[in-house]
Amino acid sequence: MTTAYKVLIDGQMIDTPNMLDVVNPANEEVIGRVPSCGEDELNTAVAAARRAFKTWSKTPIDDRRKVVQAISGAIKDNADELFRLLTAEQGKPHAQAQQEIGGAAAMSAAQSTLTLEDEINEDSDTRLSRTRRVPVGVVGGIVPWNFPVMMAVQKIAPALISGCTIVLKPSPFTPLTTLRLAELIKDVVPAGVVNIITGEDSLGPLITSHPDIDKITFTGSTETGKKIMEGASKDLKRITLELGGNDASIVLPDADVEKVAEQLFWSSFTNAGQVCIAAKRIYIHEDIYDDLSAAIAEYARHVKVGDGAQQGTAVGPIQNKKQYERVLELIQDAKDNGHKFLVGGDTDPTGTGYYVPITILDNPPEDARIVAEEQFGPVMPLMKFATVDEAISRANASEYGLAGAVWTADTDKGVEVAEQMETGTVWVNEFMHLSPFAPFGGHKQSGFGAEYGKEGLLEFTYPQVITVKR
Repeated sequence: MTTAYKVLIDGQMIDTPNMLDVVNPANEEVIGRVPSCGEDELNTAVAAARRAFKTWSKTPIDDRRKVVQAISGAIKDNADELFRLLTAEQGKPHAQAQQEIGGAAAMSAAQSTLTLEDEINEDSDTRLSRTRRVPVGVVGGIVPWNFPVMMAVQKIAPALISGCTIVLKPSPFTPLTTLRLAELIKDVVPAGVVNIITGEDSLGPLITSHPDIDKITFTGSTETGKKIMEGASKDLKRITLELGGNDASIVLPDADVEKVAEQLFWSSFTNAGQVCIAAKRIYIHEDIYDDLSAAIAEYARHVKVGDGAQQGTAVGPIQNKKQYERVLELIQDAKDNGHKFLVGGDTDPTGTGYYVPITILDNPPEDARIVAEEQFGPVMPLMKFATVDEAISRANASEYGLAGAVWTADTDKGVEVAEQMETGTVWVNEFMHLSPFAPFGGHKQSGFGAEYGKEGLLEFTYPQVITVKR
């Protein structure tokens, strides 16, 4: 029997007459039904958040910390149930689902320690001037389907610590684990402080344009981010946008082929490549290109693609049919243009489940769609370069600037290259590491503002300067 879920509004779990089906991408079976909220439910949630803001914004920060820590505890205490549900709706293997749930608990606990201290601007005989941080108000959070729990928590935690209240919308593709979390925290968080509602994509613009929402925090595609920015401009809402990326990795000629082959593979294929900060273009120096590309391809041949709930699965399905079809289209375009495949290239869209075989391309041109566009699937184009300056230039020749990586035995040289990459985050000899204490945000068309760290917390506040004449 399919489980029916409820949304969290003003401290109560509520259902609606209209419901949406949620599908397991591994077998295309309906595994849950969630409320299809519209303008009425949104208005009720926003009104609850507005009422709660009056009290929550004046609640001492130490008490707000305790609530965020309790959310972290609820995730940790129910981790086994949550990661299994996450795999069922998102598709990622159990081990990666465990990492997301554990990471969400750890990240929220860590963010609860961030501070909002006053800054003294002037302390003289004539005046005292200080800047304090005040909460923006009611936040509208819109979350994608690739990391639904982590992305929800990274919006809820700083909003609450800053003194804001929030109305959160999960993706209609992956709302189940978030709504189960809503059940677990409804008696932990004061009524109206956190509201979680589900609905079609049409609910997003209603959130963006709502006159009683003061800030939008969104993670998703650059195309949607531009629409949100346009919608928010009508009443000058504050916005934080974490958008798409076409992240490049540069492998210098001194890199150890045997050591980096496996790491490079997972930098692209974690969560079936459905990670905004996955390596989507890998530039390898010509001196080691043949050896390293062969090592990556050999490793790939032993990685199991399948149902994330089955033992031994390392790469799960694409999360939804629309994205599945787009990845197949990119692979077919590469085949039609005669690009060489080291691994994969053969797809079967007639089977059950949204599975794409691990696909590695051998030195496609820069203007190939599979290189120029964000694949967001289990596809890795490997490209050859002759000089470091050439690699940096090719890596930077993108409208995106989210993250990147450099692989080398010489970390000083790695830092020198990293400082020339036009991205918000660059790793040297690792990938996908995010710290709750360091800002994460994109350059160019990869985003606006930051999440995590002090900078991410300040996104939920206004500066207010108090000046006293002596």
